[in-house]
Amino acid sequence: MCDTMYPDLISMGSFTLHTYGLCIALGALLGILYVSRGARREGMNQQQFLDLAFYLLIAAIIGSRVFYIILNPGYYLKHPLESLMIWRGGLVFYGGFLFAFPTCYLYLKKHGIPFFKTCDILAPGLALGEFLGRIGCFFAGCCYGRPTDLPWGVTFTHPNSLAKLDVSLHPTQLYSSAAALLMFIFLVSFRRFKRADGQIVFLYILLYALGRLIIENFRGDERGLLVAGYLTLTQTIAIVLIPLSLGMIIYLGKKNKDAASAAHG
Repeated sequence: MCDTMYPDLISMGSFTLHTYGLCIALGALLGILYVSRGARREGMNQQQFLDLAFYLLIAAIIGSRVFYIILNPGYYLKHPLESLMIWRGGLVFYGGFLFAFPTCYLYLKKHGIPFFKTCDILAPGLALGEFLGRIGCFFAGCCYGRPTDLPWGVTFTHPNSLAKLDVSLHPTQLYSSAAALLMFIFLVSFRRFKRADGQIVFLYILLYALGRLIIENFRGDERGLLVAGYLTLTQTIAIVLIPLSLGMIIYLGKKNKDAASAAHG
């Protein structure tokens, strides 16, 4: 059972430190530190990476919040001021990705920085940041799961929690957090097998889409528009991304191999 302190870590008078906001901030910091280290390892400009990380963070927060509101229009039409209260939970990854991707592309193009090489450095940091961010979702109660009688089901009791109260639920937030940590480990391990720039970021997209396709089946929160009557919008996007990212991993590897053969030919 979730203790009543979880949504609000510290509350003193009018000041409240929300656990969700703290986890998001720590996740962003951890991801940025890892990316900075990766830039140094690859002999790239660390300051440019830090600037890029700042712009990506802003774009991702805006995009993920916009998509969350789109998926939950009824609530925010009744409570419009809460649209800005991101510290209470409610961010959608694909929305953040949709806003962050063009931001990343334009910044890198402006500064003449290799796109795929940079994305390969960013991807593990993104997974690492999501690991902590999803724990914040658990504390806030957003992205909650369906009712379950499994022994690891969790029951939220705090009145400020975004989850259904007093019902044992799948801890889908922790499923996603564990998946992100496994992705980080796998991506870092894959570096030694990388054959071309871009393969790590597309591997991240592939693994993320697979994880969401599975975990969505255990989600109990409002999922918005259903495609074909039973697939959530997130699952539909995942179904598109899985073959696309797998194809790009193979294509980039083959392209690099052909280029190497031609150079030695």
